[in-house]
Amino acid sequence: MTDRSASYAGAGVDIAAGDRAVELMKAWVAKASRPEVVGGLGGFAGLFDASALRAYDRPLLATATDGVGTKVAIASALDRHDTIGHDLVAMVVDDLVVCGAEPLFMTDYIACGRVVPERIAAIVKGIAEGCLLAGCALIGGETAEHPGLLGPHDYDVAGAGTGVVEAARVLGPDRVRSGDVLVAMASSGLHSNGYSLVRHVLLERAGWSLNREVPELGRTLGEELLEPTRIYALDCLALAAEVEVHAFAHVTGGGLEANLARVMPTGGRATSAGAAASTAPAGLTARVDKTSWSPAPIFDLVGSVGRVEQAELERTLNMGVGMVAVVAADQADAAVRLLTGRGVPAWPCGTVEPVT
Repeated sequence: MTDRSASYAGAGVDIAAGDRAVELMKAWVAKASRPEVVGGLGGFAGLFDASALRAYDRPLLATATDGVGTKVAIASALDRHDTIGHDLVAMVVDDLVVCGAEPLFMTDYIACGRVVPERIAAIVKGIAEGCLLAGCALIGGETAEHPGLLGPHDYDVAGAGTGVVEAARVLGPDRVRSGDVLVAMASSGLHSNGYSLVRHVLLERAGWSLNREVPELGRTLGEELLEPTRIYALDCLALAAEVEVHAFAHVTGGGLEANLARVMPTGGRATSAGAAASTAPAGLTARVDKTSWSPAPIFDLVGSVGRVEQAELERTLNMGVGMVAVVAADQADAAVRLLTGRGVPAWPCGTVEPVT
């Protein structure tokens, strides 16, 4: 027995470290703001002035939540934590913009085995930088220390975002028409999906090191796997403001076909035989020409080194397309020009056709 009194610190929770983490992140959070944000970091809840929504005839709030999956294992292994927050923002805001919503604000949640202030601050720095790229504010969050549940170097991140869209301008399946053109937007790499498969085949089965120089990639494997997810939110909003966009499909888990099927009228079913197609009961099919682009080397590498079948790759990874815009046929060229001018590689990759 011991006569020493128990304490929170003795149980593994360091309140002082948490306070220092908050101090380190304050400058970055302050940069990720909007005029509608009321108050600052440190309150129990973030405040956003909703009176700005009076400019809308019928404002609809959109909400989304997500994480970055096992990509955090790569960040932990490399002890580089300033990009994973960028990935988190991308996964949330690019879901919001699919319906045409402008991202307004985000909150984050970081769970860790031990608070290392500099590591937490690096994660939040990435989140704040991502919010700046998306045009939204980071108005709050939570850092939770879970000793005994997570190892000292383990952590996970999650985030939730809120956006707004005019009811009359909501994008989605109801707008999709036969003859629409699919405009692909290039991904920056693997983004934040399929890392369980990638880690399994490259790190576990093939035994590759994250520090391995890979000629096909032109850099180390770790650098490739930590490439931040492209944030499309402002590009999609700019596109919807200038051309006739009927729908967006954010290509995440499930790959191109499954996510494109989600924006077909009444929901589609996807096939991968020949040209990719997602078919809707309403009689429309989105047909993708897979010859219209060449996936980046990382996708071929996962397939060849891991002996992963093509269908499994396409079902798991984005294969080089991170977002698809479904636009009116006479707007396709304008859409490509606009996106290319904004630094987003884009090209027509298919059409919406009647089922034959």
